[in-house]
Amino acid sequence: MSDTVIKVENLSKQYQLGTIGSGTLYRDLQSWWAKVRGKEDPNTQLGKWDASQMDSDKSFWALKEVSFEVKQGDVLGIIGRNGAGKSTLLKILSRVTGPSSGAIKIKGRVASLLEVGTGFHPELSGRENIYLNGTILGMRKTEIDRKFDEIVEFAEIEKFIDTPVKRYSSGMYVRLAFAVAAHLDPEILIVDEVLAVGDVEFQKKCLGKMRDVGNEGRTVLFVSHNMVAIEQMCRSALLLESGRLWHQSNNVRDIIIKYLNTSSDAKHASWVNDSDQYSNVYFQPLQFFIGDRVGNRISMPTSNDKEMYVHIVGKTEQLDGALQVGYALYDESERLIYWSCFNDMKEEQWPVMTLGENHIVSLIPPRFLNQGSYRLELINALYYREWINQPLENSPTITLNIQGGLSDSPYWLTKRPGILAPVFNWEKIEIGEA
Repeated sequence: MSDTVIKVENLSKQYQLGTIGSGTLYRDLQSWWAKVRGKEDPNTQLGKWDASQMDSDKSFWALKEVSFEVKQGDVLGIIGRNGAGKSTLLKILSRVTGPSSGAIKIKGRVASLLEVGTGFHPELSGRENIYLNGTILGMRKTEIDRKFDEIVEFAEIEKFIDTPVKRYSSGMYVRLAFAVAAHLDPEILIVDEVLAVGDVEFQKKCLGKMRDVGNEGRTVLFVSHNMVAIEQMCRSALLLESGRLWHQSNNVRDIIIKYLNTSSDAKHASWVNDSDQYSNVYFQPLQFFIGDRVGNRISMPTSNDKEMYVHIVGKTEQLDGALQVGYALYDESERLIYWSCFNDMKEEQWPVMTLGENHIVSLIPPRFLNQGSYRLELINALYYREWINQPLENSPTITLNIQGGLSDSPYWLTKRPGILAPVFNWEKIEIGEA
């Protein structure tokens, strides 16, 4: 495989609903015990699946003919909606369950963190579980001894290292589990969306450690719904949808955009008046969209470090000095963030409106809005005389979706606190004696 450490060929996994045969003894026993007691099988609750996935009423394909390769030292982000097959793929790669068909070739020692406490024995102490997991990874006791203090310090559980892990909180559990998986020098580290259990500081700590592992030339497979973390952490990404591999690329941003545009929440940042709506002689809106400076439309979602311009195009048949055109911006909670109109400035700086078509534009500065979805409504009025298009009443609406690009700082891998997320310059100055 040369520098290829993971090679997946035509991998498929089919589940039979309501029957024994999940791929692991523990889950089979769960299903059998539920069946004996006349209870619902806990392993059939597997999320929403399209009818196209069903071969019969009793089966579905969690994965279908998935093929890809991972090179040594790559940090691969695996993204997709709930039920896309991400966790199933990682379980197969981690040898927790087996595939129905296809082949997997892995070169190197694999450490995985798929669920809180995966691979831990609840009756054993934290200390004993560190040695147990290290042994499972094929490490000698001397190797584990050398890493032991570093693992405990990272997990921040010194006081409880000799306490049975069944008494740990979920946060303590995941801290120790991640510390073990990341510090015992695996050639390949597989991490599912478990970091959400920890607090914000611990998440940053884990992401920093995974970045260090990748920089050391080891391979990381990372599943997360946090697109900011995926974009900053990963060098490549693949997109799963309904158990199939849709896209794979070294352009992580491109994969993220494809993923977000497949969601039911994806909306267009453009409106065109194609039915002669809002007819009036002062300013009939024709187009309302988000674009670059010269009018090329920006696909959504967009990164917050890009310049975004609000474009408004309208037809004027009668000039009136009281004309006021702009937009109102609302956040996901329908809170008004601000209004902006072309005559907010000094009068001599206003755009000169002429008879015919007028195209006005306004910049939304980079690194100003926070991550999330925003709604823009057109403002169109004769100042203090009459509304033509009134926000929340009869205005054209477009949507702006911002993902990523919030800051170059390593501290902001997620949405920042607050409504806005401006990045201001800071510097140190020397103040002389008065």
